[in-house]
Order: sequence, then structure tokens, then C-alpha cells
Amino acid sequence: MSTDTLSATLAVDRARVDAFLARAFEQRQPPAPRLEAAMRHALLVGGKRLRPLLVYLAGRSLGASDEALDAPAAAVELIHAYSLVHDDLPAMDDDDLRRGQPTVHRAFDEATAILAGDALQSLAFEVLARAAHPRLPALILTLAVAAGRDGMVGGQALDLAAVGGHPDVEALATMHAHKTGALICAAVRMGALTAVPEQDPRVAALDRYAEALGLAFQIHDDVLDVIGDTQTLGKASGADAARDKPTYPALLGLEGARRRAQELTDEALAALAPLGEAGDPLARLARYMIERDH
Repeated sequence: MSTDTLSATLAVDRARVDAFLARAFEQRQPPAPRLEAAMRHALLVGGKRLRPLLVYLAGRSLGASDEALDAPAAAVELIHAYSLVHDDLPAMDDDDLRRGQPTVHRAFDEATAILAGDALQSLAFEVLARAAHPRLPALILTLAVAAGRDGMVGGQALDLAAVGGHPDVEALATMHAHKTGALICAAVRMGALTAVPEQDPRVAALDRYAEALGLAFQIHDDVLDVIGDTQTLGKASGADAARDKPTYPALLGLEGARRRAQELTDEALAALAPLGEAGDPLARLARYMIERDH
């Protein structure tokens, strides 16, 4: 798959999941219109949709149909959107910008933002539960574990506890494996499980791919926070340093962090070997995620 072909595929997939997500807000008479507007602001104002793209590409690599992948792709993006709303709150990261727009608590108010995040999380499981699939329990379990205390929320707790501290590289990797990596791993695994049973050895190969990619992605994000600008990132640059948060550039230096991200990307690509040519779009997406701003 060429770079141009991948870009075209990603654009189609983004439009596909965006349309699916938008339909969740159509033909409704919501009991709380302000809450509904805040949810739409959090979810539908943009974003690269990298986690849904991983669902689609992982699922297709093992033979799943786009129609079967729509609900898992939407569900993982809903969880991601809710997490961003809550991360941006004054009690957490206290951010004013997200995806180039005012954060939800700035565009509305703090209480509405909390409720919008709660509702987006619930909607993720509603969307997934409505999908007819023989491995639906495994899909729900994968997302629930990745989103909760043993995954993303646990990682966020570790992140908050680390502010002002001096964790080593291993502790930082553990934090990011939960905070960022868990949902990336869930996206890939949900795509795989939509296509084949868990016992298929290619699922384990995709798990290894996702684990390496998730950490590489976070390291790259740390690097961008140092070298990027607010307009490009869609959020305030330099925020991690301002909050005295531990990062890979702080521990390894910029070049050391870049090298580690590349090493992990190479590990992710090597893990795709059992998929043969079917894994090529995932390989190209890995390079896209690490080499481009997001």
C-alpha cells in the first residue's frame, strides 16, 4: 500500500466513523439539550480518529467487514473523547484548548463537562452493546478493562501522582502503558476479535504490535509537547513542563526520546510478520502515527 493509498483509506475511514458517530445524535429529542450540545462539542469537532482507524485496519487485516467494525470503532472513539473531556478539567490538566477549540468546560461549564464525559462513556457501551456479534462479550470486556482501573483511568491516576516527582524510565513506561497504551491496544484487539476468535495466533501478534505502538505514540506525544506549537497541536504546547510532569524528553533528552520511539516502532512492525502482506496498512499507519503531528 502506497502512502497516497493509505492517506485515501484513512480519509474514507475517518468519514465513515464520523458519520456513524453523528447518527447517534440524529432524530433525537434529548431531555437535556445543553448536555447533548456539550457531548457533540467533545466528539464531533475534529480529531485524527487514530483509534478507530486502528480498529478498521486491524479488523480488515484478518478479514472483518467494515459494517462489523463500525460499532467497535465508534465505541473506542467515544471512550477516548470522554477521557479528553475529563483530562482537560481544572482538577486534572486544566487545559483551555483541545483540537483547536475551547475545551468543553470552557465552552460550557465544569459541571456540564463532567456530565458530558460521563454520558460519552456510557454511550460507548450502548453503541457496542447494540451490535450483533458472536464475540460481543469479549469486545465489551476488552473495552471495559482498557478504559478502567486496570487501564486508562489507572494510568491517569499514576500520571497525577507523578506530578513533581522523579520516576525512572520503567515507571514512566508503566504509567503510559495504562494511560495511553491500553486504549490503543483495545482498539487493535477489538478489530481483531471482530474478525477471528481470541485463540487465533494473529491476535497475539497484533497485541504485541499494539503494545509497542502505544508506547511509541506516547513518547512521540511527549516530544511534540516540547517542539510543537499550539496551532499545529490543537492544544497548548509546553504544558507538560509547565505542570512539572515527567516525560521521556526530560528523562532521555529529545534525541534519546526520539530513538526510543523509533525502536518501539520497529518492534511494532516486526510483530506484524505473521500477518504477511495483510499487515502492510497497519505498518504504514504506525509510521504515520509516529512521524506526523496528531
